[in-house]
Amino acid sequence: MYRPAEVARRYVETGKSKAALPVGRMLLLGMLAGAFIALAGGSATFAVSYGGRLAGAAVFPAGLAMVLLAGSELFTGNCLLVIPLLERQLTWGRMLRSWSVVYLANVLGAGLVAALTVAAGTFDGVYESVVATAAAKAGLPFLTALLRGVLCNFLVCIAVWMSLAAQSVPGKLAAMYLPIFTFVLCGFEHSVANMFYLPAGILAAGRYGVAAEGLSWASMWMGNLLPVTLGNILGGCLVGVVYWAVYLRRGRRA
Repeated sequence: MYRPAEVARRYVETGKSKAALPVGRMLLLGMLAGAFIALAGGSATFAVSYGGRLAGAAVFPAGLAMVLLAGSELFTGNCLLVIPLLERQLTWGRMLRSWSVVYLANVLGAGLVAALTVAAGTFDGVYESVVATAAAKAGLPFLTALLRGVLCNFLVCIAVWMSLAAQSVPGKLAAMYLPIFTFVLCGFEHSVANMFYLPAGILAAGRYGVAAEGLSWASMWMGNLLPVTLGNILGGCLVGVVYWAVYLRRGRRA
């Protein structure tokens, strides 16, 4: 495996390459990542319904495994772009461009999977759980959603960091699994996953005629995605800033 200091140095170049992608390619790769996380979220819905939260936590890491190994761009993981930014190898404009394009693409990819799975009747046996999950997420207090977003993406970026340390596919899968398992088991909030859970709940409520008080497109954005996204940025950047300060800041290069 690569040592943490080597991971930090290697990510500077990795981050620069991510931020330099043409917009069209960034959009396509971002849609793939949104779809991968959404498909994992759909599978986790069944796992939770039949086996409880522990089963859902065991299944959901499949999403990040697809993101990392199949090649795609995930907004939450890209919060680590703060590392090349602090190294002055990336501008604020380039980083914010990447975040904005990838975020939009993740919304499109996850939303498309939500629409397709509901239209296909995928959740016929568990639609009440789908709607209840979305309603609970949309009804979180702002600060609660924000803090759960911080904790979630701290773990997601740790998972990405650990996967970058591994030099084999089995090593990457083993490294990322437990941090993702942990965030799902704890009930933390992941903005890209919620780009699936919330639209799926809204669409399922309409398809099956389920009443869901407080669940709407407005509450999806203002009640959940806004605070969770802000929290994800804070949690992910915290990981990047700490590792930059420890391994890359001038005078502390390992």
